[in-house]
Amino acid sequence: MTLTRSMTVQEVIDAAPVSAYQWRVLACCFLVVTLDGFDTASIGFIAPAIRQQWQLDAAHLAPLFGAGLFGLTLGALIFGPMADRFGRKNIMQFSVAFFGLMSVLSAFATDMNTLTILRFLTGLGLGGAMPNAITLTSEFVPARRRAGLVTLMFCGFTLGSALGGVVSAQWVPHIGWEGILILGGVMPLALCVVLWKVLPESPRYRVLKQYQPEKVAEVLKKITGKNYDDVHFHLDEKPAEKGAVAALFSREILPTTLLLWCVFFMSLLIIYSLSSWLPTMLNSGGVDLQQAAWVTTAFQVGGTAGAILIGMMMDRFNPYWTLAGSYAMGAVFIVLISVSEGSLWAMSLAVLGTGIGISGSQVGLNALSAALYPTQCRATGVSWSNAIGRCGAIFGSLSGGLMLSWNISFSTMFVVISSPAVVATLALVALRFQHRHTRIVAPRITVLSE
Repeated sequence: MTLTRSMTVQEVIDAAPVSAYQWRVLACCFLVVTLDGFDTASIGFIAPAIRQQWQLDAAHLAPLFGAGLFGLTLGALIFGPMADRFGRKNIMQFSVAFFGLMSVLSAFATDMNTLTILRFLTGLGLGGAMPNAITLTSEFVPARRRAGLVTLMFCGFTLGSALGGVVSAQWVPHIGWEGILILGGVMPLALCVVLWKVLPESPRYRVLKQYQPEKVAEVLKKITGKNYDDVHFHLDEKPAEKGAVAALFSREILPTTLLLWCVFFMSLLIIYSLSSWLPTMLNSGGVDLQQAAWVTTAFQVGGTAGAILIGMMMDRFNPYWTLAGSYAMGAVFIVLISVSEGSLWAMSLAVLGTGIGISGSQVGLNALSAALYPTQCRATGVSWSNAIGRCGAIFGSLSGGLMLSWNISFSTMFVVISSPAVVATLALVALRFQHRHTRIVAPRITVLSE
């Protein structure tokens, strides 16, 4: 084969409309994060049944939840670099199969210690699946629609969470908590077969690992419908000089890494603090528990709507300012929760706005992180940012309980919770100035444009 032209993978993808082939990739990744959301929600709903069957105190459930979060964190740290070395598809497929198998085995646990260990192992698989779904989606879609499509894909997590809650609540009386865990394991194992059959490897990764030109041309032809038999493909990036982990801490990328980690930590701290403790906090402020549950639902609804809206805005406007503005808006709405005592409608609107500004921004942040890292360390960058975010989630899960135990006033609690949103806003502003000469139209770091 004589190669007469040289093109970048991204310019081929950007020049074409989004094809059915790309929607297939997005659908596969959507299903992966949907099952992640199902697992995350269902464990909370089956916990009371586990407690009742084994006659445990509520305190005995804490290690079960903590083990899952710790597994998610460690899984992201391990599987991110592995995806940059062995392929996004391969590691995501392995992660899905692994957490599916561990979920099935969890159904046969006979004591809390065994279940906690298996929950940790399930978390390991989950920690590798989600970041690779983000990375793979971002590398298959055109830059002009990347944020919107990545956030749309990530909405599968919300759908999965809702399904996990509904299915668990309806089916636990009939099939027990063991049945829910088996269901949550069989579905990923079945999906793994689908991924193996229909999901392709990233074209950018194929070029990075110097696949044969026809292997790269094959997947791009399925995207655009055109032949590239005479084309040599290359990446719009400098050749890799370091390993994936070392690249995150190189002089060029380190400021980006640290600022992203700051935003991820602060964002998930708020999300887990509110999702874990908001009903209890509202109840301590005089709201009936049933009403508090309905008000808390507004946070999830706002998060879904915010993710779609913010994703579209990031594609149309500067993504840094879009996210900084939405986090700042979220901080304002969190403060408004503190002054809405006595008005259930005002409180619901404030919680809805918080979901849009904070939870919606978190999804957009995943899209931004995928665009900021070069191909050689993209999966590692996205995964490790999520791992740092999980550390914030653990801290957030503990902080709400601490504030309640310290008898901090209703208004003060929400003012304190708004502080990380302000820090996230400032970090995004700093990130914008760090990349003031960079336009995010392709996943690269050093393109001067503006």
